[in-house]
Amino acid sequence: MLRIEHYSKTYPGGKKAVDDLTLHVRPGEIYGFIGHNGAGKTTTLRAVAGVMDFTEGTIIIDGHDMKKDPVGAKRVTAFLPDNPDLYEFMKGIDYLNFIADLYDIPADQRTADIKKYADAFELTGNLGSAIGSYSHGMRQKLALISAFIRRPKLLILDEPFVGLDPSASHLMKGYLADLCRGGSAVFFSTHVLEVAEKLCHQIAIIKDGRLVKCGATDDLVGDSSLENVFLELEGDK
Repeated sequence: MLRIEHYSKTYPGGKKAVDDLTLHVRPGEIYGFIGHNGAGKTTTLRAVAGVMDFTEGTIIIDGHDMKKDPVGAKRVTAFLPDNPDLYEFMKGIDYLNFIADLYDIPADQRTADIKKYADAFELTGNLGSAIGSYSHGMRQKLALISAFIRRPKLLILDEPFVGLDPSASHLMKGYLADLCRGGSAVFFSTHVLEVAEKLCHQIAIIKDGRLVKCGATDDLVGDSSLENVFLELEGDK
């Protein structure tokens, strides 16, 4: 589903944010991307989502090369950054229909999916209000709904649980599992060790822009490399 091969990102001035990263995410997998603040997680996620250029290597999503066919790659992905940039002047329902129009989602499918997710996340009563009046948690839920209604092949999430209440977090975990059972994949970062251990099939650890270790979650649980990363994350807060 996702192949990152020898990916590097160097900023102007020579600072290398990510250095020679290679990892593969298979259909049906939830893949955790773990590292301290500044390790290169968000830079990588943004490159995979096609919103940031990269210096070297290849990123291929469902057969689409991000450099050679960025439109094709973006059509099969959905990206939820840690602070979603939504159109505050729009009503929630108008925003969801705008996304549905953008990705040619059939009317009957969008209506059913919007109702399903908005009801579940208890956002239905707010869809007629301007997004500018939403709390951070409500914006997060709206962004999640906009991603789920697209039924993407690859869902990219940057700290998706921040701002969500326990009920919404539980719902999202179930929907991520449903998405993967349908053959899609999820690639996401998290600061929560329990989430990584219980939700992810695979985990990659990145430190100072370089891959430290990757493998099946069951093999990494209890590994000092993984535990040390989350100790560092606690120190970053």
